[in-house]
Amino acid sequence: MKAIRVQEYGGADQLQLDDIAVPEPGPGEALVRQIFAGINFIDVYMRGGIFKRSDTYAQKPPMVIGMEGAGYVEALGDGVDDLALGETVAYCIDLGSYAEYAVVPAWKLVPVPDGVPMDIATALQLQGCTAHYLSHSLFPLASGDTCLIHAGAGGLGQVLIQLAKAQGAVVYTTVGNPEKAEIARARGADETILYRDVDFAEVVLELTGGEGVDVVYDSVGKDTIQGSMKCAKRRGVVSNNGNASGPIGQLDPLDLAEAGSIFFTRPHLADYMTTQDERRGRADDLFALYLDGELSINIDRTFPLAEARAAHEMIEARLTKGKVLLEI
Repeated sequence: MKAIRVQEYGGADQLQLDDIAVPEPGPGEALVRQIFAGINFIDVYMRGGIFKRSDTYAQKPPMVIGMEGAGYVEALGDGVDDLALGETVAYCIDLGSYAEYAVVPAWKLVPVPDGVPMDIATALQLQGCTAHYLSHSLFPLASGDTCLIHAGAGGLGQVLIQLAKAQGAVVYTTVGNPEKAEIARARGADETILYRDVDFAEVVLELTGGEGVDVVYDSVGKDTIQGSMKCAKRRGVVSNNGNASGPIGQLDPLDLAEAGSIFFTRPHLADYMTTQDERRGRADDLFALYLDGELSINIDRTFPLAEARAAHEMIEARLTKGKVLLEI
């Protein structure tokens, strides 16, 4: 089969299209014939070695990368009795999706309901479930809560804006240009801030009467984290759930006290998807919202598998305005 492998940690030039053997499912596993794989920043982190010390997302080159996919059940390992051959499934947080076939633990697979296209089902996995746990579990938003969402026009940002508004929150978001501001407003953002033109923290404090927001969802990292801490309200929460601009580096705990005794977390999606019920519950919520017309998903661009390098270069340049996929 064709697969994208990384021989050693490095830049996008490390992504190689190789011919490798089709894997076989072991006990409790399923073989998925893949139709789409999602492109996410976690793939960049793994390719570049940022997660080389991670036990949660254990990996070591040479490896097939990719943490999200959708397709059809091709074969079942022993002990799998809740999936059927040919069933449409999707998954995330399992390494190896940049390939024509992937072996996935059966408990991580979610059945895709009729009416949900496979590209949408893929997009609702990693970014969709991330938006779900951020807004429903990490900081369960409620009516009247205020939040700042960085990169509001990206794939994660667009879903998170919609889920936050559905929870009744007031949503502020940062974007890179006027075109992206229009996208974020179309998804429901109350205020869009062009972070290249102004100090976003000062704007947020002005909009909130100097109080700040209840929670900041920061997927950008190095370029924004200090401002994110500045515009969280006293005893507010800052979630550093991504490093699009690079890791934030050292953080002095005293800085959290000086920022108003704020709470800081660097979460992993895997810690909010620990059981089959939790995983399928999040996916089912997202599928239902999509089928009811209450959740819009923008597929920005789809690349063929062989062009994985171009897809990585696109997201690293922060040029995306929605979800980026590989079609397999």
